[in-house]
Amino acid sequence: MIDEALLKQVTEKAQGWLGAGYDGDMQAQVRAMLEADDKTDLVEAFYKDLEFGTGGLRGIMGAGSNRMNIYTVGAATQGLANYLKENFKDLPQIAVVVGHDVRNNSRLFAETVANIFSANGIKVYLFEGPRPTPEVSYAIRLLGCQSGVNITASHNPKEYNGYKAYWDDGAQVVSPHDVNIINHVNRIHDVAEIKFAGNPALIESIGEDIDSQYIEQIHTLSLSPDVDKLQHDLKIVYTPIHGVGRDIIPRSIRRWGFDNIIHVPEQDVMSGDFPTVDSPNPENRSAMEMAIAKAEEVQADIALASDPDADRISVVFKNNKGEYDLVNGNQIQLIFHYYLITRNAELGRLDRDNDYIVKTIVTSETITRIARAQGIKMYDCYTGFKWIASVMRELEGTGARYLGGGEESYGFLPEDFVRDKDSVSSIPLMCEIAAWAKNRGQSMNDMLIELYMTYGYSKERGISVVRPGKSGADEIVAMMKRFRENPQQEIAGSPVVLIKDFQKLEQRDVKTGAVTRIDMPATSNVLQYYTQDGTKVSIRPSGTEPKIKFYIEVHDKLERAEDYDDKNAWADAKLDRIARDLRI
Repeated sequence: MIDEALLKQVTEKAQGWLGAGYDGDMQAQVRAMLEADDKTDLVEAFYKDLEFGTGGLRGIMGAGSNRMNIYTVGAATQGLANYLKENFKDLPQIAVVVGHDVRNNSRLFAETVANIFSANGIKVYLFEGPRPTPEVSYAIRLLGCQSGVNITASHNPKEYNGYKAYWDDGAQVVSPHDVNIINHVNRIHDVAEIKFAGNPALIESIGEDIDSQYIEQIHTLSLSPDVDKLQHDLKIVYTPIHGVGRDIIPRSIRRWGFDNIIHVPEQDVMSGDFPTVDSPNPENRSAMEMAIAKAEEVQADIALASDPDADRISVVFKNNKGEYDLVNGNQIQLIFHYYLITRNAELGRLDRDNDYIVKTIVTSETITRIARAQGIKMYDCYTGFKWIASVMRELEGTGARYLGGGEESYGFLPEDFVRDKDSVSSIPLMCEIAAWAKNRGQSMNDMLIELYMTYGYSKERGISVVRPGKSGADEIVAMMKRFRENPQQEIAGSPVVLIKDFQKLEQRDVKTGAVTRIDMPATSNVLQYYTQDGTKVSIRPSGTEPKIKFYIEVHDKLERAEDYDDKNAWADAKLDRIARDLRI
């Protein structure tokens, strides 16, 4: 039952959308919600305003303050424009890049953003058509802009769209800019304050010239060009899952010397309806079924995918049983870091005093073991690539060299001229890794097993508990409170020895009770348990979706390659038990 005070609040808010300044279609949608007997849609559309999370704005498209539409997009852009004019007031011309993906309404929202910026006297470089999210980051840096916006909801279902705001370093906004932008947005109380009438003289279309420079710079990342030529006919299946990677990623792969790219024709159709999948999330096997079928048909060496905005990567190769299997996000990170460190060492390029890698706090600790064993600096940061970019920004100009960074949610960045996860560079790099392994007489699976035998075995599982809407948000808050106030004493029979609370920036040694400070740039609503046997459990509400995420990681030794399948079975059983212990 809907609370009467809440219903009164959302009704008054919705009635404001029936006034001047809102178009007829938007008014009709609002009126239908107001007149409906069931007020659920009304409450969901107006109970709050869309807020910047780890990825900016993201929400279901439709009418309402909690929905993606030209007015919520417009208010965010007007607020950002006001802040840019305040922050860069001494510049003769403020400039921004605006891009978008293939989703429904993405072009409309991008043109709306461009018009609002230009109406505020800001120069706009607007991509002529859909482009990868990382290319927007690249263009901001290349063109010397102060900010940028990309319209995308990444891998979310087709009902969603989103708004990513970037700063002058090409990274998504972090504190204090994110808070300051929101403050400026919150000062807009009337739709009449949003300057929708653009100035065409300040909007410049960009496209192929940026594409070419981007691809050429990505190719400089190759560490094994001779191997790429030797293995040029490596069988590579690639799918963009209906997204913006369709043209640019095969072009990037070919630039590295690989010419045997096998497409999934049905998924080469760019469409915001994502007609062949329920959800275009490359983490899900269901989204990869067609690519897996194609790989089986042609007996591919590797199958790869990018998500609809081409920032994340999915990888498939044969397992011990000869079956094509989806590699998890942590394993993708392990493979990238292993190759970059190992290959740089082989080439005599590894500088242990200055080279570094970055991962997020919920990503596999086996990466930490690799870095320590190789004497490489490793930095842990919060979930979201803006935090990886923040580390890069702090170290820029110090002589430190960035080798790579990523997170378990299938995002990796192997270059420093982009400041967001990038499948346009990661996919050809993964092809090179497959070629390098094949040149050594290994399959990708062989290489992964060798990695585990050298640095220790781990297996991870992510569990998302979805709780949509106002009631769901309240339930997520209650779950986090329960885990904080009544912490686990043991997990799968192993005592909890350390608890990290990033909301308080404190960690507690359970045995001694000693509390020490966690050195992080900001607080975050994340809780972690570490057990005596090396298990790590991280709990984090999503910043962009109505869910709470559990990241579970178990560790052991792997001494013989032939024990790999048995070790996986042991890990799966243990992960099942941990999930039961956590009641999820």
